[in-house]
Amino acid sequence: MAKAARAAKVEHMCTGCGFRTSRWLGRCPGCGEWASIVEECAAPGAADAVAIDRVPPESGERLSTGIGEFDRVLGGGLVPGAVVLLAGEPGIGKSTLLLTALDRLARQAPDRAVLYVSGEESLAQIRMRGERLSALSPGLLLRSDSSVADALAAADRLGPLVLAVDSVQTLHVAGLDSSAGSVTQVRDVAARLIEWAKRTGTPTLLVGHVTKDGGIAGPRMLEHLVDAVLSFEGDRSHAYRILRACKNRFGSTNEIGVFEMKGKGLEEVCNPSALFLAERPRGSSGSAVVAVMNGTRPLLVEVQALVADAAGGGSARRTAIGVDSGRVALLTAVLERKQGIVLSDQDIYVNVAGGATLEEPAADLAVAAALASSFRDVPLDPRTVILGEVGLAGEVRGVTQIEQRLGEAAQLGFVRCILPESNARRITGAPLELCGVGTLGAAMEALLT
Repeated sequence: MAKAARAAKVEHMCTGCGFRTSRWLGRCPGCGEWASIVEECAAPGAADAVAIDRVPPESGERLSTGIGEFDRVLGGGLVPGAVVLLAGEPGIGKSTLLLTALDRLARQAPDRAVLYVSGEESLAQIRMRGERLSALSPGLLLRSDSSVADALAAADRLGPLVLAVDSVQTLHVAGLDSSAGSVTQVRDVAARLIEWAKRTGTPTLLVGHVTKDGGIAGPRMLEHLVDAVLSFEGDRSHAYRILRACKNRFGSTNEIGVFEMKGKGLEEVCNPSALFLAERPRGSSGSAVVAVMNGTRPLLVEVQALVADAAGGGSARRTAIGVDSGRVALLTAVLERKQGIVLSDQDIYVNVAGGATLEEPAADLAVAAALASSFRDVPLDPRTVILGEVGLAGEVRGVTQIEQRLGEAAQLGFVRCILPESNARRITGAPLELCGVGTLGAAMEALLT
């Protein structure tokens, strides 16, 4: 006689960070929140395990959104069944980007509907934005709803090519004793949307709000549940926007997409290097240009440095925007020790123009050159690009993907490159003049004399 099925196992989980424990606790050890541990019942039994070589491979086909910069950040397009969270500050242009992408998706597949569920705007409001963006494809279906069950029921009837929800914080699950947007509601709404996407193989786009400190609103586990988290960033007082991936299970997190907000919507910026260098001052000290890699794309950005006497003789300030402050401190110490440039009593400000970020050590030499240029008040050659990692002994180390960086610099009119000696020896037929350096001292001599 078969044994009776075992009872469901009782577990406890934090609604804030997803921490699991076998017993109830007053305070979550994971995130430190009080009274956030709730009881859950795990389903008895488990599915049989499958040998890895018996798992059928996926086709790997991606669905293009029709927006090249969007596809680049996604890793080539939308993967079947993928759930993508698009986050950003209010008014930054998330809904504009989403509606534009959905319209182009609908035009690509006239035999399949694209469903856009909005819990924030009425259908008339979305129609008004669609007219401004010229996004009025008949295959783009709209639904204004606040119930996730009703939204998914409509999606089951339509079988859409893509489902979009704007936003995940506005939908609710009936029967829960909490309002829409609460931690419990956001978690359960997201869980149902993700389960539906995986079951039907439908790419699903979720729009998420951002809190005051820049984090995504709702439980932290929401970021872990989805397949990709895209952040849409920019200053609303400026026209340019940057789309970057904070997480991507199907592609690189180093790619960025650049857009310009215009009267008729977002326009792709196909040459962001020219954008970042458009307002670069000529004949001004403290400015250096470096070629960095964002995934497969080389970008030329300007590093600005300002070195000034500490105000009132007090402790010196160190401010870094777009570059790691610890890296700036390291380069400052190397300049003092190896070059005799005393910066301990100087205020130091380092900024990467255009809102770009420098996350790879290949930008070290450019940061050091900008600091030395500002300290000595000697402008650098505006047609020179600078590459190289700086070690603690003052050596200049090689960088990767050097050919792509040099090619981008040559296309933008640069004629000379200061780069590591190890890289210079291996390059033949370079599109611009190369000056290989092995030490920080040699680099400063080539740049400042």
